[in-house]
Amino acid sequence: MSSIQDKINNTKTFAIISHPDAGKTTLTEKLLLFGGAIQVAGAVKSNKIKKTTISDFLEIEKQRGISVTTSVMNFKYNGMNINLLDTPGHKDFAEDTYRTLTAVESVILVIDCVKGVEEQTEKLMNVCRMRNTPVIIFINKLDREGKNPFELLDEIEEKLDIKVKPLSWPVGIGSGFKGVYNIYENTFNFFKSNKQKVEKDVEVFNDINDERLSVVLGDSTEKLKKDLDLVNGVYGDFDVNEYLSGVVAPVYFGSALNNFGVKELLDSFISIAPNPRGRETTAGIINSDDENFSGFVFKIHANLNPKHRDRIAFLRVCSGKFERNKFYHHVRLDRDIKFPNPAVFMASDKKLIEEAYPGEVIGLYDSGIFKIGDTLTEGEKFMFKGIPTFSPEIFKELRLNDPFKAKQMDKGIIHLTDEGLAQVFIQYNGNRKIVGTVGELQFDVIQYRLQNEYGVDCKFSPVNYHKACWILYDKEEEIQELLTYRSHNLFTDKHKNLVFMSESPYQIEKAIMNNPKAKFLFNIEHNIDTIEEK
Repeated sequence: MSSIQDKINNTKTFAIISHPDAGKTTLTEKLLLFGGAIQVAGAVKSNKIKKTTISDFLEIEKQRGISVTTSVMNFKYNGMNINLLDTPGHKDFAEDTYRTLTAVESVILVIDCVKGVEEQTEKLMNVCRMRNTPVIIFINKLDREGKNPFELLDEIEEKLDIKVKPLSWPVGIGSGFKGVYNIYENTFNFFKSNKQKVEKDVEVFNDINDERLSVVLGDSTEKLKKDLDLVNGVYGDFDVNEYLSGVVAPVYFGSALNNFGVKELLDSFISIAPNPRGRETTAGIINSDDENFSGFVFKIHANLNPKHRDRIAFLRVCSGKFERNKFYHHVRLDRDIKFPNPAVFMASDKKLIEEAYPGEVIGLYDSGIFKIGDTLTEGEKFMFKGIPTFSPEIFKELRLNDPFKAKQMDKGIIHLTDEGLAQVFIQYNGNRKIVGTVGELQFDVIQYRLQNEYGVDCKFSPVNYHKACWILYDKEEEIQELLTYRSHNLFTDKHKNLVFMSESPYQIEKAIMNNPKAKFLFNIEHNIDTIEEK
């Protein structure tokens, strides 16, 4: 028990999220730089630190130069074991990001000081709120002419519906940017552009009234003092418990590209971010220090290398100790399975492991036995909760070009949706297959994979659907109006749950009004064979 508790106390697992182009990947590589996982910045974008199970697995990735999957990286910093999940910024792959957030304890949210809070940022924050995930905000690109810091903080509070507390404060912005004052350590970090290496240029002061500060900052000193008085008056003292409960977000300022403000962010993260926590299951809370192993699959990834068509299931260890070659209970399948080749992902490659502890993310070779949300235990029969499925935003009908390949297509599309690549809806009392995704790019990925992995020649045709709503009801008479007048809008998902496919917002409103005893849900959670309202 003590060894498990020691591991928990020295582990932090978090994700970096942002709107595309806010600087998320740049910040990721700078954190790896401080952790010694890479020696020179730029390795992320040159693919030097991408994992063998992730890099270049799709032609579409090579052609478009974007990441379509979450990257898992592990590094050490100040004696701590850090698990960093770098999520796709591209909105077409937002669902992957949503699921990744179920596997972490906390989040660093990157915001571009020039553009402020953007649409994707708001959506990601909504997911964090669903789980009360602690969030640290890093306002990036201070070396560019951006918005006033106070305006940014007001915008964050208003649009993201969270209180903020600046823990550092910028002196100047853009061409006049001089550096950042660390409010709680009374230190001033001089801005010096250094894109590739770790350097320190920090001076320590007694407090904000230290005479030496005036020498350093000159005319900017009085403005900094006024700003800090206003910050303390408006935002009050920082309470770490409010951060841990997801109520308050600490804010840091810097420039990830110039490797500035990153160390302050990382040091604060190490100090206040939560260690692996207990998680809710169908049998109650499972604490991270429970002796029995348990974990859940939050992501499945297929390698499309023709020579190695293996799938990797990413499992978050939640309690106990995972051991290689030990039998564990696959709850959904109700059978025991052992794993001879579990892997952990380092900055540069993956390596075989003998054991793993709470908070760690491991890769299990998957022969097709896993689905998103599957739970492994030491024999107990429960499922981890909190892995949501969201209503897609784009819908297309999947059609075969070769009618003799129907079985292969059915197998392929179910397989791909098991990985969370998309959702498939089958017409109620019919056979039409509508595929729903959060982005156009997913259709290209599915078509490519169906052709290359299953030999299925198919095409997607646009359909005029606006939203998919899952319908909860106790008796069939509660949805009689739907069955009688809107049966052409009814589909089932792959779990046989009833889904209403609306063609407009008005159609949803009318359906809800005419079926008052039924519940219409835009996001759901699958656990064993039930749907639970989120």
